[in-house]
Amino acid sequence: MTPYDVIVPAGGAARRLGGADKPGLTVGETTLLDRVLAACTGARTTVVVGPARPTAAGVRRTREQPPGGGPVAAVAAGLDLVTADTVLLLAADLPFLDRRTVDRLATALDDGGPAVEAAVLVDAGGRDQPLAAAYRTAALRTALAALGDPAGLPLRRLTGGLATLLVADTDNVAYDCDTWEDLEQARERDRG
Repeated sequence: MTPYDVIVPAGGAARRLGGADKPGLTVGETTLLDRVLAACTGARTTVVVGPARPTAAGVRRTREQPPGGGPVAAVAAGLDLVTADTVLLLAADLPFLDRRTVDRLATALDDGGPAVEAAVLVDAGGRDQPLAAAYRTAALRTALAALGDPAGLPLRRLTGGLATLLVADTDNVAYDCDTWEDLEQARERDRG
């Protein structure tokens, strides 16, 4: 498998959670952010983009411009700190993400050949998850340069035009926590 870096955007407003610090919320006794970081142990460099907060893992930190500028601004900030030809974008609210899935995404990108620019996890509902995906770093940089100012842009504006391989989420790890109900269901699943 080709070496890879990871960018974890972790600076969102969490509007559906009333502005709570979503990456700092816990499932079990571990924060959502630390659960994602635990899945990234195979990365050469892991970059967390967002406000400073304690984590259990050694990571590089940066902040999107402007702070709270959205996922494309977070990717832009994170890309400044990565050097691998492959980079994974992983949401900070995936409590069941695991190292096996991270490696599977990186391997799928490798196996797809040079024409494939992204390997994106598809959840059980058939929705692709651009923040549970592996990308060719050069392709992301090229797409980002074509956008101009990244602040406030939706992630699909950056990733939508890339040649994408869809990867089935066979282990249901793409479950994210956008609402208090989602968080409670994740906690129940974790206890079960």
